[in-house]
Order: sequence, then structure tokens, then C-alpha cells
Amino acid sequence: MELKRVVVTGLGAVTPLGNDVQTTWENVKKGVSGAGPITHFDASQFKTQFACEVKDFDSTPYIDRKEARKMDQYAIYAISAAKMAIADSGMDLETVDKNEIGVVLGVGIGGIHTFEDEAGNYAVTGATIGPKYNPFFIPKMIADIAAGHISIEYGFHGPNYTTTSACASSTNALADAFNLIRLGKANAIITGGAEAAIWPAGVGGFNAMKALSTRNDDPQGASRPMSASRDGFVMGEGGVVLVLEELEHAKARGAKIYAEVAGCGMSADAYHITATHPEGLGAKLVMERALKDAGMTTSDIDYINMHGTSTHVGDISETKAIKEVFGEDAYKMNISSTKSMTGHLLGAAGAIEAMISVLAVQNDIVPPTINHDPEDKDEEIDYNMNFTFNKAQKREIRAALSNTFGFGGHNACAIFKKYK
Repeated sequence: MELKRVVVTGLGAVTPLGNDVQTTWENVKKGVSGAGPITHFDASQFKTQFACEVKDFDSTPYIDRKEARKMDQYAIYAISAAKMAIADSGMDLETVDKNEIGVVLGVGIGGIHTFEDEAGNYAVTGATIGPKYNPFFIPKMIADIAAGHISIEYGFHGPNYTTTSACASSTNALADAFNLIRLGKANAIITGGAEAAIWPAGVGGFNAMKALSTRNDDPQGASRPMSASRDGFVMGEGGVVLVLEELEHAKARGAKIYAEVAGCGMSADAYHITATHPEGLGAKLVMERALKDAGMTTSDIDYINMHGTSTHVGDISETKAIKEVFGEDAYKMNISSTKSMTGHLLGAAGAIEAMISVLAVQNDIVPPTINHDPEDKDEEIDYNMNFTFNKAQKREIRAALSNTFGFGGHNACAIFKKYK
């Protein structure tokens, strides 16, 4: 069976760097940090008091206010980004076969706002008046509901589900979407991810694990991948959606094409519930599998968007894996961690980094890794590799590889290349 080619024809985004794709991309190129003091709740008693929040986002152009009250914040981000992406794709919804269009999203945590609020309300009132839960509690909270909302909104009858693999969730969703299309199971898939975990249980839980940076005096400088002084990741939030489409279907309707999806890989560390394998075993396997799936060699990749969370073990193990897979080619490419700007969007990390990788390929611009001081070097990291510190670089990007790794040892990788 001949596999079909898959291209990216639409993008939508609500991120800590902007409430649309263009604003986000412009701030990525400029090296802007999305971090600041937490405003979603009073974090004054928490070890970490800052995050990369979405700012001043008005969802009313995308979702009716009455309907929005029935949704968790993560779903609002996802649906808004999906509507942007579908509009951007230029797809004529009156003429396309909606039976052949699906929705596959990645969500790591889901409705934590809703769960915490409802559980807290029960803790206060349950003992006196008995259980009194909102009838929308369950459909607001569950992680699959955003995909359901999108399919209902548009009447898409194709494959519809959500992948959950912690921080690899939305890259797993993208990989599934890619495979469904190239196997002929759908003409197009709305894919990506969303997350909204900047809430007491989210921040407190990650604080308890000692996973978050506590650099409260310098929020914008806190996410500093590959720097010796890094002390944990900065939590982010938002929703990013890509429209993936079968090439001939896209060409037949005259769609603009951002890039082609070349291949995807998946692997497991099989090592620890939260820590990455110290030698990067799973990271090595996932990149090798993505390259094999794409029919590419290491010399074909010009840019890697690292998982690069700004955690001590994670950054070291990933750089070891890149060196082992790419050999001498590791010194010829550009590498960066855009989490230094966006923070870590958890289940939506793969989606925002896929979008950034696609735009990097389209525009031949490598986004920077910000917040690095040349004197702040970790002796376990090879600085002969080009981590694109502090300033974006222009170069031809024939193909970009995007890594995402999640708690539980889940690894997923996607490769995007110039469409020819």
C-alpha cells in the first residue's frame, strides 16, 4: 500500500506569547519571555509564584459566553485555537466531505480548574447540605471533551479522540493524525493540544515534586535550558491546533501549504515515572524512529526544537541523545528550546513546538534559547553544539525535528520538511 503524503494547511494558537499565531511567532523570533507573576489565583503562599499565563484573551469571538460557562478553560483554549486553524486553512465547509475529517487532540491533565473548584465546593458544603455538584462537572472536566466539542460544532464525523501521555500528549496526537491520513482513514484531521493547569492543585502538585523553578525574583529569566543555574521548568498554558491534510485533497482545493509532515516516532524510557533516562535511551530511540519513518538521514535535519524543559537531568540526557543519534551532524545544525520563552505547556507542549517548527521551516528562521549567560555553563553539556542562545538565526531549514518527552517515560517526535 502506497502511503499518502500529509501537509499542514492551517494553524491556530492561544499562547503565553500571543492570542493568535502571528503574534506568538513574532514574539518567538524576538526572544520574548511569556513569564510573569501568577494572576489566576493568589500564589503568595506557594514556592513558585509565577508562570507563563495566557494574557487578556477574549474567547467570545469563538465561543458564546453561555456555552463557555459549560467548559473548562483548557477546552476554551482548544476550541478557540481550532476555530482559528480551520479558518486559516481556507477549507470550504459547505463542500468538503465532513465524514472524512476528524479531530485528534492531545491533553495531559484536562479540566483541573473544574475538578478543584467542584471538589472544594463539596468540601465546604457537603457536610451540611449534602453533595451538590454542577450538572456540567463531568463533561467540563474530562480530557476528551474538547475534541468532542469541535466535532459537534463542525459536524466532523471522522476519527475523534484524545491522546494522553503527559507532556508528549499532543505530539502523540499529531502522530496519530498523520498516520490516519497517510493510511487513507481520513482526508484531514484537526490536531494539536491544550492545557490550563496554572491553578493551585497544578502549581502545588508540581512544587511538591520539586519540578518547578522557584526563581520568584526573576520570572522572565527563570526558564534557562542548558544553563548551569537552571532550577526547574516554568509552567505554561494555552491551546495550539494544526490542520493536517492529505496532499492531493489540499491541492485540489488550492490550499496554502505551510510544510509537509515527513515522519513521526514514539518510544518509552521504561525507566522511571518522572525522570528521563539518564543516558537518553528513549530520546535516542524516538529520534531514530522518526528519521527512519521519514526516510531521512541525520544530515537532512537543520533544526531541532528540543524538549528542553530547563530541568537538570532532562537537558543533559537529551543533549546526550542528540549527540549519539546525530554524531558529527549534531554540530552542523541549530538546536533550541522554545520553552525558554513559552514555558512548558504540558500536554500542549508538542503542539506549540510543532507549530513553531513548521513556521521555522517555512520562514528559515531558528528561534532562540533565551536566558543564557555565557559564563553560566554546565560541565555536562557540550557547548560546541549550536543551541541558538539568546538571538534567532537565519539559515535554510530543509527539515526540523521536534521532541517531546512525558512523565511515565513517554517519548514522541515529529519531523516537518519544506513542501516540494
